[in-house]
Parts: sequence; structure tokens; C-alpha cells
Amino acid sequence: MTPTLAVPPTYAPIPSAVHPAHAAIDAGTAAWADTFKIGQPEWRSRLAAQEIGVFAARILPKGEEEVVSLLSDFILWLFGVDDGYCENGHLSDKPGELAATLLRLLRIAQNPESPMLTEDPLAEGLRDLTLRVSRCGTSLQAGRWVDTLREYFFAVVWEAENRAANRIPELNDYTLMRLYDGATSVVQPFLEMGHGFELQSHERDSKAVRAAAEMTSFITTWDNDIYSHHKESRGTGYYLNIIRVLEHEYALSPDKALTKAIAQRDRVMCLFLSLRAKLDDEGSPQVRQYLRGLSSFIRATQDWSISSLRYTTPEDPAALPSSFTDRPTDDSTDPLDIPSIAWWWDLVPVSRTAPLGQLHVPPGPGRYTPGPA
Repeated sequence: MTPTLAVPPTYAPIPSAVHPAHAAIDAGTAAWADTFKIGQPEWRSRLAAQEIGVFAARILPKGEEEVVSLLSDFILWLFGVDDGYCENGHLSDKPGELAATLLRLLRIAQNPESPMLTEDPLAEGLRDLTLRVSRCGTSLQAGRWVDTLREYFFAVVWEAENRAANRIPELNDYTLMRLYDGATSVVQPFLEMGHGFELQSHERDSKAVRAAAEMTSFITTWDNDIYSHHKESRGTGYYLNIIRVLEHEYALSPDKALTKAIAQRDRVMCLFLSLRAKLDDEGSPQVRQYLRGLSSFIRATQDWSISSLRYTTPEDPAALPSSFTDRPTDDSTDPLDIPSIAWWWDLVPVSRTAPLGQLHVPPGPGRYTPGPA
């Protein structure tokens, strides 16, 4: 059995926050899962104890309650897809069959009246979610949500292909895949819906804003891999986790791979802070709000991961921290040696990417000062 890794406190410069209605939202999501019979009763009961609603309430601590509830139900649905089809389900190592099923689900997201998978609870749940997204978001946001679902589905088929081949991917491929298969980009449209604004296409598609969104995906999925390593390493087909990838890529021990993974996420976190400061100076009020939403998403993942039963696994306790640190383990301004994301560092002038101790961003509207969370 893989030895238990003691995860140290990770760098958390973003303040913690949670929506005041988090308990009601959490209870509502458990009821929604029962209504649509998402997963088997035992699975629903187990997931209900993992505080999915609290996670959504941390992502949108000041969001409209209807949207936070929608996001919470959607996150549970994503876990249903992941646990039922992709990671642990019967299609997890059958990329062709998985792609066919996911394409049918995508059609339902595009046209919920489509007569496909009519006996599948996940399909029925998606029909409900699609109608609610259309009600809570603009047509542009609803379309963007479908686009991100397509990205997510495409990436999890790639995952399945790796499992079918019993293959640990190379770091560069894994990084690219993880930007999408972690279901982080599918959450990002809710950052707009929840606060009642819409990014213009030229803003959302600009290289800087796109990079900030990708950095968020990188940080949150590296955190997910770090915190879920204990649970995942106990299962079969343990190929798709950054710690396992780094062990394989650099011939590292698990402890040293963990240290390297934390250093990588810390370096990207420092770059994210620098890019956010730059966009605070140059971006529209909507861009600044979007960056605040990305920041909340990052911190929400940290807070939820160290407390949720999904990762603490009390029946086989993981050695997770109970707090965070205000100092990164790596604040280098050099790009990570990962070609698929190295371009991020081109977007922030050297003056903005000074080591953390030399970076002084004066506080102002919509800004935070890096420090203890």
C-alpha cells in the first residue's frame, strides 16, 4: 500500500469567505439529488455528508442564492458523472463508449428536449440544470457553459484513454489535460451569473483573462490532486494524479513529488496574484469582479478540501493540514518547465513578477494584499 503522505499547510493568500445561506444550500442539494435519484442511495448519502453546498457557498460567498444553489446542484451532478462514468465507473477505461455517452449528454445540454437517455437519472438532472442555467444566465453565458462542458467531456475521454493503456502521462500532457478534466472551467461561467454581470467576449477571450482562468484551474486541480492523493492512491488504476506523474517524470519519491507539486502550485499562485494586480489596474469593473470570483474559487477549493469527508476519509485517515501558511514555498519568477503553460509568464512584466517579498500592491477597491488568510 502507498504510504500516507503528510501534506503540510499550503500557501493561502486569499481570504476565506462563505455564503450565509450555506447550510440551506447544502440541504437543498441533498434533496435535489434524491429527487433526481443521482447515483445509488448509499452514494447519495455519502456525498450528502461531504458538504457540496458549502463548497459552492465558498465559491460564491456573495452570489445570488439561486445561482449558488444551482452551482451546488451542478457540482454534485459533476461528481455523479465522475464517480458514475469517468473515474470509478464502468466506462472509466472505455474511451469510445464514454465518448458516445458524453456526446448524448452534451446534446441534452444543448437541447434539453432531445429524447436521449430518457431513463438515465444523470440525463434528467442535466435537463433540470440546463433549464435553470438558461433562466439564471444570459444566452452568451448559457452558451459558454455548454462550451465548457464540451471541453470537460473531451478531457475525461482523454483520461479514459490513459487508463485503458495503463499509462502515466507525461507532465506536459497531464497539465494540459488537467486544465479541463478537473471540471474547473465548467464552474467559471457561474462566477458571472452569480453576481449578475457579463464579461464581454473580447474580455473573456483576451490572453490575460484566459490565462488567469487557466491559472485558477491549475492551482485548484493541483490542490485537488494533493489533497485527494491519499484516497486515490488506495484505488486501482492510480495513474492520473500530479504526485504520481511527478514521481514518474523525475524518478522522485512520493515525498519529494509532493514537495515539487506544492512548489509548482505556489509559483503559479504568485503569478496569479501578479496578473490580478495588473488586471486590477487595466481591466473593466467586470474583469475585476471576475478576478475576485476566480480568487474565491481558489480559496474555496483549499478550505473545502481540508475539511470535506471526501478527502479526509476518516475510515482511513489522510494526513491533511488543518491550517494554511502565508508564505509560498516557491516564489520564483521563472516559468515552470511545462511548455503548455509557459506562455503565462509572458503576460506580466518583470516588475510585476518580483519575488513575493518585493511585490507591493497598494490596497484599493477590489484588491487584497497578500498575507495571512
